[in-house]
Amino acid sequence: MQYRGIAYWGWSTDDWLDVMCSSEAAFRSRYGGNGNCRQYVIAVAYLLCGFDRITEIGRFFPYRLAIKVFGREAVEHANRQVFDEMSKVGFKSVHRPSVSNALYTALLIQCSPCIEDLTLHTLQQVARTGAAFIRSGVATLSRTLVRLKLLAHGLDHRVNDRRRPVDEYRATDGIPDEWLQWCERWRATAVRAASSITGDYYALLKCGRWIAEIHPEINSPADWTRATALEYVATVARMTIGQWSNPGGMYLKQRGGPLKPAAKASHLRSVRSFFRDLQEWEWIPQRFDPVRALGLPRAVGVLIGPQPRVVADDAWAKLMWTGLNLSEEDLKPTPSRQGCADQPTRYPITMIRALAALWLFAGLRRDESLRLRIGCIRWQPGPHDVAASPTCCLDVPVNKTSTAFTKPVDAVVGHAVEAWERERLPHPSMTDAKTGSVVDYLFVHRGRRVGGAYLNRALIPLLCRKAGIPLEDARGRITSHRARATIASQLFNAREPLGLFELQAWLGHASPQSTQHYVTVTPTKLAGAIERAGYFERNLRTIAVLVDQDAVRSGAAARGEPWRYYDLGHGLCTYDFFDQCPHRMACAKCSFYLPKESAKAQALEAGANLTRMLQEIPLQDAERAAVEDGIEAMEKLVDSLSDTITPDGRTPNAIKKTGRP
Repeated sequence: MQYRGIAYWGWSTDDWLDVMCSSEAAFRSRYGGNGNCRQYVIAVAYLLCGFDRITEIGRFFPYRLAIKVFGREAVEHANRQVFDEMSKVGFKSVHRPSVSNALYTALLIQCSPCIEDLTLHTLQQVARTGAAFIRSGVATLSRTLVRLKLLAHGLDHRVNDRRRPVDEYRATDGIPDEWLQWCERWRATAVRAASSITGDYYALLKCGRWIAEIHPEINSPADWTRATALEYVATVARMTIGQWSNPGGMYLKQRGGPLKPAAKASHLRSVRSFFRDLQEWEWIPQRFDPVRALGLPRAVGVLIGPQPRVVADDAWAKLMWTGLNLSEEDLKPTPSRQGCADQPTRYPITMIRALAALWLFAGLRRDESLRLRIGCIRWQPGPHDVAASPTCCLDVPVNKTSTAFTKPVDAVVGHAVEAWERERLPHPSMTDAKTGSVVDYLFVHRGRRVGGAYLNRALIPLLCRKAGIPLEDARGRITSHRARATIASQLFNAREPLGLFELQAWLGHASPQSTQHYVTVTPTKLAGAIERAGYFERNLRTIAVLVDQDAVRSGAAARGEPWRYYDLGHGLCTYDFFDQCPHRMACAKCSFYLPKESAKAQALEAGANLTRMLQEIPLQDAERAAVEDGIEAMEKLVDSLSDTITPDGRTPNAIKKTGRP
């Protein structure tokens, strides 16, 4: 006060900030002293002078300041209210500095020791201006206040209130303003799944960069013509990874490589849907047909087909064994720093076992697994044998291709899910974003649903690590959806397999064409089917071996004349090594072939057909030569029968000489 020449109650807020300095060390360096002298200065300013710019005083200790301002009893009471509610939903540790410091800071900003007075705006201010380690605690605190019915909804700082660096990658960079406005307008109007709209939106941004560089005179979708659409289709057909994308940190190793045919088809489908919607909504004139002008080129379409990414049988067997033998020891992470291994696991082992059983045995989509409800397992007794084990039925919620349905699963799934249901703590009901109904989700812990990336980023790597198999194989990374294709293929190739339509119903597909993308026929099953068909054996069984006994007795066989004939049905083969003949059943031009009398009519008819073809159809030189060669072969077959005795005892040559039938 002596330095400033004015009493402290007359200081402005800026004067107080200058006196407090930015840290405890800076305060001691300027004024000397020891201990927490700065904390008392802050408390005096807060209580006596109405200082409320807590977020601008730099680093301080919220707990100590809150005790000095509100009293220890009031602060501890607020802390107990929060942590008692957190323990009800699964939080085991009562020492969570991020939540405690977020609570004390929020109380100081709110100028009240009562948690009933906290507002969402105050929590947003703490998340925006507080230390980085407090931000996750603010989100947890907000969800706790929601369960206490003190807030309407929680705070998600990772989505809506995320701190963005100045040089952060932005997908809208390099997009013409008018094109971006059309994209935003379409995004706000389209009624589809949120993930589908988001994927199409980013495809449209890529299209906008192409327009800005190749056709800067075109700024609006209304300016597109059929020629522009065809040019863009040709560009997509030659597109590479990262081309026309805003340079960011994604796909750095693959950048410049060839784009997969399925990715090209998906990109064209997004642009095609965009123009079709704009024309149907009468936002732009119909200058071309998007379905035809922006259709997928046939050369790209033929490269797309069912390619189930099945996990190898040996690796899948190891994963199944691992999923059935998970223990607490498997959940402890490798410590990257001292003390990390002593931290509690994120989820209980019972819940992880249930998730692993669903992934390994139920054949569900990731979204279906995470959206299961309490009571989704039902046991249905056998229809005939009362003493038989009941069938475990799983109620699958509404998904992207079908309504809710029930499917039979292995009993392992039912036991694992019911074990988690018994251990699961009560949680408030939540709204299902897909159906809009209020439901009780099965996989909820500590007031939150299991994250969408947990299966692929945590559970599957855990199972692969315990099983001793790599996370990637010849078909790519092992993901949650590959289990669906693996189980479907195993059911289709079983000793008593499921039919295609049965498998369609079990997977919940809308059409059997979708099911074909999940099923692959193993070489073993294919070889067995060919063997059961008996194609080669059937051809061999139709051939009878005839021996000319007269030729053997007369010695003609010793002189090299034919004595063994293979009856082919339409003729006889005199080749001794018929079973080694590379031209099996292609005998018309063979010198070892002797046609039967019954084959004469067929040979005459075939020759007449070839002659008529030669006369009536204009043929090229190569085609004409082939037809003439066939006519010559038929004539040769007929001539070979000229010395065959007819039923009246004469040969065809004798009949021709006499001129009488």
